[in-house]
Amino acid sequence: MIKTLKTLIVDDESDAVNFIRTIIREYCPKLEVIGTAHTVMEGVKLILEHEPELVFLDVEMPHGSGFDLLAHFPEKSFDVVFITAFNQYALSAIKFSAVDYILKPINISEFIGAVDKVIEKRSHAVNQNENYQELLENLRSAMPAKLAIPTSEGMEYLNTKEILRIEADRSYCWFHLNDGKKHLVSRNLKEYQDLLSDRHFFRPHNSHLINLEFVKKYVRQEGGYIEMTDGTQIPISRIKRELFLQQMARLS
Repeated sequence: MIKTLKTLIVDDESDAVNFIRTIIREYCPKLEVIGTAHTVMEGVKLILEHEPELVFLDVEMPHGSGFDLLAHFPEKSFDVVFITAFNQYALSAIKFSAVDYILKPINISEFIGAVDKVIEKRSHAVNQNENYQELLENLRSAMPAKLAIPTSEGMEYLNTKEILRIEADRSYCWFHLNDGKKHLVSRNLKEYQDLLSDRHFFRPHNSHLINLEFVKKYVRQEGGYIEMTDGTQIPISRIKRELFLQQMARLS
């Protein structure tokens, strides 16, 4: 059994801090709140003093962001669950880096689920430092270049420019890379569509998400299909044809 985790809450909203404390008290017996902070520097100070194992960290605060706090601890020993109400770019970077987050207004079930994931990770001694370093790199970039996907061994970081296509397989996805390798991931295609739609990826069919950089040709006959550089023929739905041609025109 895992011991009680020393927990710190960093959020500039007092109501949010009180709500998180209440959820932890009522539903998360494995967490012990050892302090709260309302600014980045207060959070840094408390982390140095108390060495928490888990930090609930607001993304947007008046005098700095949660990422500014994280930058103070390049070799950190604590886990982080981000809490955010907006900033779509930051949220995208968090998702790319496979770091846990909770959206405001906070849903109790989602909060408990995030806590359970942290406890599960720590019980298996999974090192999260690489994830946070990847997150900081993604935040520095105008376009996050790597996508973190879960594997049986931990995480694998794929360069988005090397992803040729993603194919749905019930509630799973197959990642097909341009070097012929492929990876099975236990997440649905819609999630990756949301992450990659701004990076030259297009969903021509319910079961396929393709990288437009690897399109070889478009064939109108036989219902219409897209041929990728690896020879794969991807069906395209009638309602997606015009949008596909428009995006390819912009790309070229």
